Amino acid sequence: MSTRVPRTHPYIPNSAPEVRKAMLAAVGAQDVEEFYADIPAALRLDRPLRLPEPLGSEARLVAHMEDLLSRNTAVPPGRSFLGAGCYRHHVPAVVDEIVNRSEFLTAYAGEPYEDHGRFQALWEYQSLMAELLAVEVVNVPTYDGFQAAATALRMAGRATGRRRLVLVGEIDPDRLSRIHDYVRGVHELVPVPADPAAVQAALAEGDAAAVYAQLTDHCGRVDQELPRYIELAHQAGALAVVHVNPISLGVLTPPAELGADLTCGDLQPLGIHPSFGGGNAGFIGSPDDERLVAEYPSRLFGLAPTEVPGEYGFGDVAYERTSFALREEGKEWVGTAAALHGIAAGVYLALMGPHGMREIGGTILANTAYARQRLARVPGVELPDPEAVHFADFTVRYTGERSAAEIAEALLALGLHGGTPAGADEGRYCVTELHTRADIDRLADALEEIVK
Repeated sequence: MSTRVPRTHPYIPNSAPEVRKAMLAAVGAQDVEEFYADIPAALRLDRPLRLPEPLGSEARLVAHMEDLLSRNTAVPPGRSFLGAGCYRHHVPAVVDEIVNRSEFLTAYAGEPYEDHGRFQALWEYQSLMAELLAVEVVNVPTYDGFQAAATALRMAGRATGRRRLVLVGEIDPDRLSRIHDYVRGVHELVPVPADPAAVQAALAEGDAAAVYAQLTDHCGRVDQELPRYIELAHQAGALAVVHVNPISLGVLTPPAELGADLTCGDLQPLGIHPSFGGGNAGFIGSPDDERLVAEYPSRLFGLAPTEVPGEYGFGDVAYERTSFALREEGKEWVGTAAALHGIAAGVYLALMGPHGMREIGGTILANTAYARQRLARVPGVELPDPEAVHFADFTVRYTGERSAAEIAEALLALGLHGGTPAGADEGRYCVTELHTRADIDRLADALEEIVK
């Protein structure tokens, strides 16, 4: 077995053996393996990267990249029924026009010396989101909705000083994984079914920092018991943290109006294009409660008068909370945020207004109801929860001999993206305002042919 010889890289200072040794000593690790001990084995490569031979010229590099990009195939909006957290919505042209302006697109963090309206744009975003969420404080966006959920739960833990987190209902597995990774070692996760009795039983054990619930769960089901979960959380001295799809709030009651302490989610539906799984940005909203505001790790922008009478400026609120101000003592470490997506969401909300949000929410709600009814009429397809109200996402059950994976593959062969397997005999679909009745009928006809 060969022994790897330490090598000093000309562009990586900490690759020098003496520098690496000093850094490991500072953090109390014996070697690099111990330093990375927290990374699960399943995520480790344990082999060198399989890199191609170096390309000798720019022309060869361009040809290589064009070959890779040519393998991508565009799917018309009406033929994609994928959702589960990343959705195809109409993005007005003015959103792209504004976020691609150089003062927004190329500004890394928007510091005072380089700010050309970016602080104000983010303050406007926060104000519009606060109105949509029915809260008073909204953060500058985190990386994504997964991070927002994990951070909101850590905020609840710090605010209450308690350990247990009660997680209600069916949660996106990827989001649950992020929550687990972010809070492990500090909090205990207690998953329970979407049932008030189960929540009450979990809270009876005491030491609950928060009840985490969803306005619409991973299957798109609107949870009618949400007010009860919030009530039970408060009776137990815990905070209520609720995850929402923000585009649903034109037709569904914002959790804050039901008493939720923290509302979180992903901005992607609000004017952000899906791009190979992105783009995403997470939001957290709360009342203007000092106990909660003090626990925000991310930037908050406020409006304040300047030295010039009648003039106002935009800047950080309680900057000392953040790791930007106190690197080692911040509430959490915060790096690059998805602030540009926040500006996109702000432009989108300004264009839509309350009436537009109500109209788009109603359209998606109606399309979802029609899609569920239409697919349920296909022989061999049934709804697991026919009485439930769904928004955008929904699941169907196949009763024939073909598996969910086989049906999804057959749909893809017909140019239809959907029916993502949610189990051996269940497929998950999604519709938005971009789907027409004809699109849904085309899907149903294809399913009828495949299932039959």
